[in-house]
Amino acid sequence: MVKPVHYPSGISNAAKRSTLAVMGMPDPTRYHVWFDDFDKYTAADWTLTTTEAGAGSATEAASSADGGVLVVTNDAADNDADFFQWPVETFKFVAGKELWFKARVKISDVTQSDFVMGLQITDTTPLAVSDGVYFRKDDGDSILDCVTIKDSSATTESLSGLLADNTWVTMGFHYDGKSGIEWFVDDVKRATTALTNLPDDEELTISFGIQNGEAVAKVLSVDYIAAIKER
Repeated sequence: MVKPVHYPSGISNAAKRSTLAVMGMPDPTRYHVWFDDFDKYTAADWTLTTTEAGAGSATEAASSADGGVLVVTNDAADNDADFFQWPVETFKFVAGKELWFKARVKISDVTQSDFVMGLQITDTTPLAVSDGVYFRKDDGDSILDCVTIKDSSATTESLSGLLADNTWVTMGFHYDGKSGIEWFVDDVKRATTALTNLPDDEELTISFGIQNGEAVAKVLSVDYIAAIKER
């Protein structure tokens, strides 16, 4: 085992002679951080859009799994869906300010389902929003689409061969604040897209969910979601 390097006086990323210059930890005010590890789940914390045509209903619950996992199980009718949005829009793409998003998920059936994960405007149809930066998977394929959309005009990069049934995958993106968005799957950069359709004129929120692509219940498991932006 590699031994850690010790910094008994702490570390700092604050500017010299600033308020927190001699504090022995990174300055927490430099970044806006949203993170959920799903050790617990409270439905009232989220805005839910649920469409259940079958006899039952969707279920959402934190499971007894190492690391904390939210398990979302749809009812068993075609197009039954369960979408989640944080109830306030607190992230905005701003020139000169970097932004990161990362999530770890698995989907029970990566072909016969629709899926979305990322930052979007508040909307009851997250699979077809007018503004956002997010990952989307369409029914009938296992292709992961990287979508940047503003006022319904989109730039999309499609990634194949990266998803498998009931298999954990991390997905994330990085906005460098000036020239493009880098897209990562399993912490490997897979694409870079231009800022032509960057939704930089309004705030966005955490948005994710799953929709059945056939009359069989589909399951989405979410290990964690993180969104971080420079102030």
